[in-house]
Amino acid sequence: MNLSLQRFSEKSIFILLAINILIGLFIFRNYGYSWDEPLFYDYGDALGYAYSPREWFSGNFDLARSYGSSGDDHKTRGPAYLLLARGPVYLLKQLGLDQASAWHLFKFLFFQVGVYFLYRLASRWMKPSAALAASALFSWQPLLWGHAFINPKDPPFLVFFTAAVCLGFEMVDHLADKTINGKPKFSNVFIPAIVLGITTSIRVLGPLAGLLVLAYALWRFGRGFLGYIPQLALYAMIAIFAMFATWPFLWENPLTNFIGVFRLMSDNPTNLSVLFGGEVFRAGELPRRYMPFMLATTLTEPVWPLFLFGIVVGYFQLFRQTKNKEKDFQAANPANSWASFRSSIDLTATRNKLISLTLVLFWFGILLAYVLLRRPAMYDGIRHFLFILPPVFIFTGFAFEFLIDHLPSWLYAALILLVLAPGVFGIARLHPYEYTYYNAVIGGTDGVFRQYETDYWLTCYKEAVEALESTMNVPINLYVHREAYIAGYYADETITVHELRGALDQVQPGDYVLVNTRTNEDRRVFKDTPSITEVRRGEAIFCQIKQIP
Repeated sequence: MNLSLQRFSEKSIFILLAINILIGLFIFRNYGYSWDEPLFYDYGDALGYAYSPREWFSGNFDLARSYGSSGDDHKTRGPAYLLLARGPVYLLKQLGLDQASAWHLFKFLFFQVGVYFLYRLASRWMKPSAALAASALFSWQPLLWGHAFINPKDPPFLVFFTAAVCLGFEMVDHLADKTINGKPKFSNVFIPAIVLGITTSIRVLGPLAGLLVLAYALWRFGRGFLGYIPQLALYAMIAIFAMFATWPFLWENPLTNFIGVFRLMSDNPTNLSVLFGGEVFRAGELPRRYMPFMLATTLTEPVWPLFLFGIVVGYFQLFRQTKNKEKDFQAANPANSWASFRSSIDLTATRNKLISLTLVLFWFGILLAYVLLRRPAMYDGIRHFLFILPPVFIFTGFAFEFLIDHLPSWLYAALILLVLAPGVFGIARLHPYEYTYYNAVIGGTDGVFRQYETDYWLTCYKEAVEALESTMNVPINLYVHREAYIAGYYADETITVHELRGALDQVQPGDYVLVNTRTNEDRRVFKDTPSITEVRRGEAIFCQIKQIP
């Protein structure tokens, strides 16, 4: 690859990000509030109380007031992302956006940071053009594209976890390679440590990123590891401080509260019902195949073949490079012993790449093994484990690199378009419900309807209520079977929204009822009443509005 083409490839990630952002600016208003958003943003609004010196010295400071109206639920969720996002969101609201749209736009823009760090991490092992292809395949997954707008919890953790691993590996390399008067720099520690601390604040699984970095440091520093203890200790201390500073719940009793949250999140206790294979399960009783099934069917068809092929060619390439270095060394130094040769390459770039790549594979494999063996309560597909997906797409990059090296450029370009097409078509067809995507292996979103969850976060309420509003010019009552506050956000003055549960006896002829198809609830609520409005994509119905005869 000539120099100009290489520079173009290195900068082309910003073209990909620009394309994503431009599209996002046109469509962000189309997404409805999801189930988890309003109360979580209320938590974000309340956080200012915890950081107000005036309240600290008021004489009646109560930390519980910083948790919002759902404190018992949300105080155990570190609010670092909310702290960072609330300022820009408030600015967007001042520019005229409603709260839902402002948060949706900012979340999508922030997700592009994750795309960038995936590219940056992948570039450690492969050509920029291959890393770019892997990043495009990642960012144009319908599942991830949809969650990037509507999910305030899991994509931010994915972004910070990926950044923590990427910056942590780079920190270790800088400490090993750049020294001043024979001593490693301390300045390389601060940003990676702060990112790790924020990652841990968002979710208690964040320290796993630090463990991956520590394992790489043990290899990279080798026998000189003890000489880097001060820098690594500073890395840990800054991370702990950043976690503590951005998580008010820890202020009262740091160690006890952190351990309590860790135990709580390890089991993820919930009584939510989940539709899986046509049966309704409790979240804690789902069969072991739930996670593998969701991984296999909610990503586009090319992902897993490319991942498996990428593992083979990626390791083969690195092992071959090591063997070639061995031959070159022996040819240049025929009298040197094998022990001398091993000592000379222990810290070479090839070995470092091999170890760091293996740690990235562990990032995916360890957590998948945990889910399969421990079987924690699961629901909402794989959204809680979106952060284990970056390694999958990094390994697809090796497959792309192999194709770059062995195919004519025109054929490679055509193949890339073919690989990206299922994601692009899925996004276009399902918009703005991209997160309901299932691939053709299982029959698409149409094929899984009534068998597996689709719009489990009820984002269809926006479209349903707005469709009802367009036909109404007199006041009406709208009863909502679940999470009525979402529908209430979109209702105008002609629609009075009520919670249906506990109020069935209040429903009168002529009233309207909004029901969703999560766990096929529409078949249990006024099931004999025909719908007047349906929100659907193809054969998959997400929610319905019915009028009581």
